[in-house]
Amino acid sequence: MKSDIEIAQQATMQPISEIARYIGLGEDDIELYGKYKAKVTLETWEKIKDRPDGKLVLVTAINPTPAGEGKTTTTVGLGMALNRLGQKAIIALREPSLGPSFGVKGGAAGGGYAQVLPMEDINLHFTGDIHAVTTAHNLLAALLDNHIHQGNRLNIDPRQVVLRRAMDLNERALRNIVLGLGGKADGIPRESGFDITVASEVMAELCLASDLMDLKERFKRMVVAYTYEGEPVTADDLHAAGSMALLMKDAIKPNLVQTVENTPAFVHGGPFANIAHGCNSVMATKMGLKLGDYLITEAGFGADLGAEKFLNLKCRFAGLKPDVLVLVATVRALKNHGGVSKDKLAEVNMEALAKGVSNLEKQLENLNYFGPPVVVALNEFPGDTQEEIEFIREKCKALGAEMAVSRVWAEGGAGGEELARKVMAAAETPSDFRFLYDLDLPVKTKIETICHKIYGAAAVNYSKEADNMIARLEKLGYEDLPICMAKTQYSLSDDANAIGRPTGFTITVREVRLSAGAGFIVALAGAIMTMPGLGKTPAAEKIDILPNGEIVGLF
Repeated sequence: MKSDIEIAQQATMQPISEIARYIGLGEDDIELYGKYKAKVTLETWEKIKDRPDGKLVLVTAINPTPAGEGKTTTTVGLGMALNRLGQKAIIALREPSLGPSFGVKGGAAGGGYAQVLPMEDINLHFTGDIHAVTTAHNLLAALLDNHIHQGNRLNIDPRQVVLRRAMDLNERALRNIVLGLGGKADGIPRESGFDITVASEVMAELCLASDLMDLKERFKRMVVAYTYEGEPVTADDLHAAGSMALLMKDAIKPNLVQTVENTPAFVHGGPFANIAHGCNSVMATKMGLKLGDYLITEAGFGADLGAEKFLNLKCRFAGLKPDVLVLVATVRALKNHGGVSKDKLAEVNMEALAKGVSNLEKQLENLNYFGPPVVVALNEFPGDTQEEIEFIREKCKALGAEMAVSRVWAEGGAGGEELARKVMAAAETPSDFRFLYDLDLPVKTKIETICHKIYGAAAVNYSKEADNMIARLEKLGYEDLPICMAKTQYSLSDDANAIGRPTGFTITVREVRLSAGAGFIVALAGAIMTMPGLGKTPAAEKIDILPNGEIVGLF
């Protein structure tokens, strides 16, 4: 089979104006970024906002493994399959970060014959949205340090500056830094650090904003530091929100692209799900619901992270109610969760599969807390046996979930028709959607509800620093905010090595951060970092551009 980039480069794309026309958008509704990319204008929303919504389908997965699950691939393939069956389906994905593109993944636009295009552009600078987020974030940081340098009228305590800087690359050397060195003219020396841009609160605000003015109001509420008296200092106090919003005036417009089968796709916003809320923008999702019969979207990593945040955070803020939840798994990944090493996953091992299916069982249990019907998508790999597939089918049946085999990686939309039919049937059943917790609960109760119910933790511990921050937030009136958990994606626990369905473990909340503009409290558990590092052999070493302009090595 051809590589992903070969398939992408050989696909026949339609002009993006034709894709827009298919979903009812005219020339005045889009702003072209070349021939195959466009932004949808903010005025378009005013034209379509009163239309009825299509069906909302969320695609999530078991905990990721080195074996691969194919959540984005399944999302893309399902959208294409629904179109093959006569439905007007639109896909909504996040924008890939340059960090993982040059770090491990080498690309994040689907795979095989279920990709969004132009794949190279989407995986690289695309329309510049993530760069705009980086610049707006760092403008705020610059204004903050300049304020302290220029006399500190707000009485900011430099030891209590909580805003770090941001960049869209993996760079462990910048996690902890000292800035302001050099002399009196170079600022006030203090400790700080960098987060990857997709962990920036500005990114979360972009993805949760309903329009540009809402985004500006969110910027105003950002808490960047505390005074010597312990009072919060906001971006509004620094008069930063207007210039930040100006930098985001184009980035806030959803990006329209297409799949290898010319299915419309919004790719907009890119918060990570292990350290942020892991969903594409509210604006893109809502536009897609108004323009299509189905909006197929994804949430990052496993259902314990991405889906939990999509359902408890994004749906709560945006008033969304999913009609169907799709849970992606693979035979290989389940065997890996059962203890089989990556080099032996091609071997049939029913004992390991039976053990590893516990992860699927737990993630099904997690999704059932929220109410909508669940369909399991078994993403088929070459070498999967009928015995293994039927074992999983029977397990899903016993757990009360429909299962469909998905072959979209190898066959495109045609390989997703069984899944699409089951999703369509599920979408016609009642969806009794509900949240996991109420907002008026204490902060620790909300954290512990997620840890006990979703992760299966036996106990939750808090560092002294986390305890103190929770007490401070409650005193300042932020106790009614929902929780955004930041932990490893590889395990239900906060230990990346505890695969399958661990039990009896303790979650350790070591740090708590306030994202007042986004509207949630971030609880960091275990060893999770908001600035990733590069591996021993980064993907960047294999990525290149040839004299004829051809890009190679990008997945």
